[in-house]
Amino acid sequence: MASKKDEYDPKHPPLTNGEKAKFAWYIGRMAKRGLAGETVYQGDLEKKVDRLLDGARARAEKNARQNGK
Repeated sequence: MASKKDEYDPKHPPLTNGEKAKFAWYIGRMAKRGLAGETVYQGDLEKKVDRLLDGARARAEKNARQNGK
């Protein structure tokens, strides 16, 4: 039986170290903007985070297909 860590979860794809750093940077910027007020636009950062997670998800699915041959 595979351990939970080895199982692929599409909601939480594994991130590379570079992706983790970018993710932390974007979340930090979003928090800073959040302190500025509720009316501050954060859509651009949300899109960047979504793209980062979509790329990680696609890479994980590709790796899962290659390893599952």
